[in-house]
Amino acid sequence: MNDAAAASPSAPAPRRRARVRAPELVGEGGWLNTGGTAYTLADLRGRIVILDFWTFCCINCLHVLDELRELEEKHPDTVVVIGVHSPKFVHEAEHAAVVDAVERYGVAHPVLDDPRLTTWKQYAVRAWPTLVVIDPEGYVVAQHAGEGHVHAIERLVAELEAEHTAKGTLRRGDGPYVAPEPEPTVLRFPGKALPLPGGTFLVSDTTRHQLVELAADGESVLRRIGDGTRGLADGPADHARFQEPQGLAPLPDGTVVVADTVNHALRRFDPATGEVTTLAGTGRQWMQGDPAAGPAREVSLSSPWDVAWWRDRVWIAMAGVHQLWAYDPADATVTVTAGTTNEGLHDGPGAEAWFAQPSGLAATEDRLWLADAETSALRWVDPDGSVHTAVGTGLFDFGHRDGPAGQALFQHPLGVTALPDGSVAVADTYNHALRRYDPATGEVTTLATDLREPSDAVLDGTDIVVVESARHRLTRLRLPEEAVRVESVAHRTARAATDVAPGALRLDVIFQAPPGQKLDTRYGPSTRLLVSSTPPGLLLKGEGADTALTRDLELDPAVPEGVLHVSAMAASCDDDPANPYPACHVHQQDWGVPVLLVEGGAARLPLVLAGLDDTGDTGDTEGMGGAGDTEAGGS
Repeated sequence: MNDAAAASPSAPAPRRRARVRAPELVGEGGWLNTGGTAYTLADLRGRIVILDFWTFCCINCLHVLDELRELEEKHPDTVVVIGVHSPKFVHEAEHAAVVDAVERYGVAHPVLDDPRLTTWKQYAVRAWPTLVVIDPEGYVVAQHAGEGHVHAIERLVAELEAEHTAKGTLRRGDGPYVAPEPEPTVLRFPGKALPLPGGTFLVSDTTRHQLVELAADGESVLRRIGDGTRGLADGPADHARFQEPQGLAPLPDGTVVVADTVNHALRRFDPATGEVTTLAGTGRQWMQGDPAAGPAREVSLSSPWDVAWWRDRVWIAMAGVHQLWAYDPADATVTVTAGTTNEGLHDGPGAEAWFAQPSGLAATEDRLWLADAETSALRWVDPDGSVHTAVGTGLFDFGHRDGPAGQALFQHPLGVTALPDGSVAVADTYNHALRRYDPATGEVTTLATDLREPSDAVLDGTDIVVVESARHRLTRLRLPEEAVRVESVAHRTARAATDVAPGALRLDVIFQAPPGQKLDTRYGPSTRLLVSSTPPGLLLKGEGADTALTRDLELDPAVPEGVLHVSAMAASCDDDPANPYPACHVHQQDWGVPVLLVEGGAARLPLVLAGLDDTGDTGDTEGMGGAGDTEAGGS
């Protein structure tokens, strides 16, 4: 790293900010992407440091990784991004799994593995993802929960560069990132697979941004589709580009639809010609306020993870917004088919259902099965659009347990496969297992274990071929007559619950329009608050939707613990009286707040809705402990 840059006499005067000395970076799992070097904040003094608190199950965290790429490229000699990996699931606390995830998602900055949430707690982080900005003198100057904040952070970075150049405290130079050596495997973290009519397999080679056609042996490469570079480009196989493709599904015309996840697009691959074209998506991520229906090439998508052909349409597991969408090839349109964008587990009519990162689909004549990853659930959709849950209870319960569906547990499943007898196989990803659910008996059994992060499975005659994502291969298994017996294990997320008093609880969602904007009240209230709970009996009063961001809840003293599900929205517009058509912005965030009812607990629960100024000043957050979901989304 170079010496401090010379002061600039023309630099603007620094803006006053509240500054808190940044706690040290500590993680029992050690450092990744540094060539073996362990760093302290003193080593990074003189640089603008951005801490990205993430966990690799979290789709919002993956969105932030993509948002940060451009910022890192624009400021390579002044900004150092440090990922702090703070796990939700038990599997995510395994160091080897973190190593895999860093490579899988192309993380090109140092990562501190924090399996015991040590640094997470020191920085009072309450939600995944959270970004913390530390100035060149070692002070925290901003903190943002959720995604969609990088544009504000980039403005802050420009201010800090000017301010600390003038003070002589900015140190430019190369960062601490050291790229790992590439591994020479045939596949690299494959996502999904599809049998082709000729007996071959098409596989999404996710980390290498390609599709690969393998011979019937599941090993020999016949061809690669895509040049292996991140991007969105149509054309012949050797020129097309993808970004971390996942799901694959056959279309009636013999072509294949591809969920091109990080491009937020659906692509079509023609096995006969090798041509790749784009069916749906704009290449930009869908955000609150964007159209959710219309011409497919004009509507943005959000991290489509899997696709399935069912009832004359392509159904899309839209993991990024916790919904199901559909693409209709007859008129080349897309529309939402189920889900509200609220994250959680709630059954009922499609328009009222809640999902949490739907990541795997499998169609039968009368059901569309789906693996709902963040609720560790197996669910299905009826032809009338209603949503049901076969296995799973919510965001915070997971494990490996066979038995009746009401007691069985999965851990972040990513794939589901319809079997000939009417049952389904579940790629139980974080349990490294293949499981089976039989609707006829309501029983869950284990078919195979010791499968490293299975993400999909497909039938091939009497065999089932499993995508072992973290072993970078396809594995062929004979479906056994009896399940493998494993010891039952149950878990809850390690994040601490908030102690609240039984009875009356004041919920305050704190929102302040960003500088230069004001609440948009031209057509009535510009805010909305939706509240529910798990279990439903936790809330005696206060459930439902209303426009006020403050609500008086009543918690049942007979229910000792649960989760409050809160979704808040506010719309603000540019405050310029001279502009008759001001630009408007929608701010939304969802929380799942685990609560314990204890005498003497808090009587007020404040939650901060993103939208405050880019200094990160979040106002009144006293007593907020435990607020935030497994993910905090936002636009």
